[in-house]
Amino acid sequence: MGFLTDIFKRNSELESLFDLDLLDGITPKEYLKKMVLETNLNFIGRTISQSEFRIMQGKKRIKDDWDYILNVRPNTDQSASDFWQRFIYKLIYDNEVLVVLDDNNNLLIADSFYRVEYATFPDQFKNVVVKDYEFNRTFNMDEVIHLNYNNEKLSTFLNKMFADYSELFTRMIEVQKMSNQVRGTVEMEANQELNEANKKKLQDFIDKLFNSFKTNIVALVPLMKGFKYNELAKGDVNGKSVEELNKIKRDLTNDVANILGIPTSLVHGDMAEYETAIKAFIKFCIAPLLKKIQDELNAKIISKHDYTNGKQIKVFGIAEMNPLEVATAVDKLRASGVYNGNEIRVKLGDEPVDNPLLEEYVITKNYERTKGGEEGNEKND
Repeated sequence: MGFLTDIFKRNSELESLFDLDLLDGITPKEYLKKMVLETNLNFIGRTISQSEFRIMQGKKRIKDDWDYILNVRPNTDQSASDFWQRFIYKLIYDNEVLVVLDDNNNLLIADSFYRVEYATFPDQFKNVVVKDYEFNRTFNMDEVIHLNYNNEKLSTFLNKMFADYSELFTRMIEVQKMSNQVRGTVEMEANQELNEANKKKLQDFIDKLFNSFKTNIVALVPLMKGFKYNELAKGDVNGKSVEELNKIKRDLTNDVANILGIPTSLVHGDMAEYETAIKAFIKFCIAPLLKKIQDELNAKIISKHDYTNGKQIKVFGIAEMNPLEVATAVDKLRASGVYNGNEIRVKLGDEPVDNPLLEEYVITKNYERTKGGEEGNEKND
């Protein structure tokens, strides 16, 4: 058996032929974790990348350099949608994200950095690396855009659960492969001298046999004199279904989606209760993230003096209502005098316009109330 040991070492494929890989243990599949995270994080990232960032002075929008940077081209290599999608991915995956502004007014997402924390002074960021470039300078907290996701539950889940599920997933794949595996033995006449030449002949024959089975539907392999191939067992074509593998992936995807606040029906493209799922997604997942981003941009881009005088950054485009879908509700809000025209425009994601009529609060006759027994009607101001 000594020469067979040498042959097995020289051809790793034969280890799986005789299930010798079972002795080596199982390495968890990182792609399972990557797949689940990509599905959920990119779903959130694509949603927020559709946002529009407006610099407002009171009720009027200001078009300046920051408007262009935030909505069109944050840096020379990324569009605004690509930038915000990667921004959200790193924020959730790494639990924090750091964005620095270089000397050319490019917003750059840091790949790595070292944070120095202080009790009474602004924290500092050193060794900031973007792609392959490391900044020599130190950035203060008031010079950067920095957000924490603060989801301890997600971090704990990723660290403790994926290892177990990955090992199970790997084992199920191995079992599925073995259930359809073809096994055999190769015999060699005893009167053959076990020299290097014969070992090479045996190795070449095994390689040819294996490749024929692997690459051809119908495999015909000529037998060499002194060698004989015996098939031990054919694969069980009625083995376990791959549905069990898909179920593990779906369950993991659902668990991460629930932690992030994404309705699972949206992740899987289910149309049942679509409108309800969308509203829940925006309210419990997207809106809190947009609030974090909006607060950080206002703190770092808008000065305290300008903010107190009505200048601020607002995010639009995701949480606003579709005017065609809520036309009846809009009519009632306007006709009852609860909102004026421009206030309704803002709620729908549109900018106020300079029209005095839209600044008025009006009440239609349907909402006028009769006072006591008087014949006239009195409007509510």
